[in-house]
Amino acid sequence: MRVHAFTDDALGDLDAVGLAEHLAAGKLSPDEAVTAAIARVEAVNGDLNALAHPAFDQARAGARRPRPGFLSGVPTLVKDNVDVGGMPTRSGTDAWEPRPAKKNGDFADMYLGTGLVALGKSQLSEYGFSASAEHPRLGAVRSPWDTERTAGASSSGSAALVAAGAVPIAHANDGGGSIRIPAAVNGLVGLKPTRNRLAQDKLFRDMPIRIVSDGVVTRSVRDTAAFYREAERLHRNLELPPIGDLTRPIKRRLRVALNTSGVSRGADAETKALTEQTAALLESLGHTVIESEVPVGPSFADDFLLYWSFLAQVMLTTGRPFHGRTWDRSKHDNLTLGLARHARRNLHKLPTAITRLKRTAAQAELYHEKYDIALTPTLATATPKIGHLDPTQDYETIMDRLLDWVAFTPWQNITGAPAISLPLATTSGGLPQGMMFGAAPGQEALLIELAYELEQARPFDRIQG
Repeated sequence: MRVHAFTDDALGDLDAVGLAEHLAAGKLSPDEAVTAAIARVEAVNGDLNALAHPAFDQARAGARRPRPGFLSGVPTLVKDNVDVGGMPTRSGTDAWEPRPAKKNGDFADMYLGTGLVALGKSQLSEYGFSASAEHPRLGAVRSPWDTERTAGASSSGSAALVAAGAVPIAHANDGGGSIRIPAAVNGLVGLKPTRNRLAQDKLFRDMPIRIVSDGVVTRSVRDTAAFYREAERLHRNLELPPIGDLTRPIKRRLRVALNTSGVSRGADAETKALTEQTAALLESLGHTVIESEVPVGPSFADDFLLYWSFLAQVMLTTGRPFHGRTWDRSKHDNLTLGLARHARRNLHKLPTAITRLKRTAAQAELYHEKYDIALTPTLATATPKIGHLDPTQDYETIMDRLLDWVAFTPWQNITGAPAISLPLATTSGGLPQGMMFGAAPGQEALLIELAYELEQARPFDRIQG
């Protein structure tokens, strides 16, 4: 079943930029925009299960006194793994009784500083470890394109509600593909920025390799561009080239490396064909496309899995000291527990794995001296049905199925480079299939301008179309 919230209300079919312009012109008020968005969330959330925590009264109060900025009064959602003052942070689990955060975390302070008004928190998979949010008690987050299928993860709730038209823009973050995966599944634009591009909460800053980047999911390229322009005015990393105000397609022609074999397992036949069609589109626009392998060593997938597992072990080890007496290890799903077990059994290999992973960044730099852009599918197969990645299955089954699906995105998390998923393809079953474009660190502007060109050449499908 396909569901969406688009209707003839204050929001109409406006994207975030269009809504911001209407608000600035006085065509509608922030209160009207927020009220309409709340109604839309309530209309579809029963089908999607995308909302982790409603904060509608807080949002209405915020709409009466929105912070200034280009996005002032535009309704949004914040993924439930960063702190927002007055809202609990649950991180996709029910393993403790959460308390409302006393203040915004560093990311939320910057994010809401753009003028966005948060309606609440969006759902994710437990700690963001799985590419599908199917918690045994919190429920599965479903795709509005087909509610029998997963909305991806870990930024599943944000992507489902943006795709369904409940809000035009929402927070997402990405430690192994968690912006790009749900963007690909839900027919959205999802840009994972360069490492340290935006403000970040301490939890993510303290990782041995900072694999997590915060960003947004949107329905249009101009919304993504506008968000980064506004965020850059509040938080500017002087070690990176500025993104600036981007409003039009790229002019220069690019050298594009095409890869469908992934970092461990490759794309299936249909996804490979769709990626080759995207390559043909690039060539028709005058870009040069050359088949090329992603420069990773034979141990990359195992090293990334061990590092991912180490993060799960940290979560479980620090759970009780951090969350108090209500914390219950037994409430965690089999994926989290299995990852932690894998880390404990292989902890002696971790230092060498981290060293090899860090070397991958240098290999990527050399790669992008030869190629401006890397083109891959975002995911290796079409979107699976709910239950395929059920985290109550045995760990080995879940992990094998995850590796079959998520075969392309982790590379940029390790290198720290930016990558964007664009809804340029549709499967034979009528589902969105994202195409991913990666660039050298600091080159978000290149990706956004290319995205403008591709959006213009092949307009994105809309769920209400």
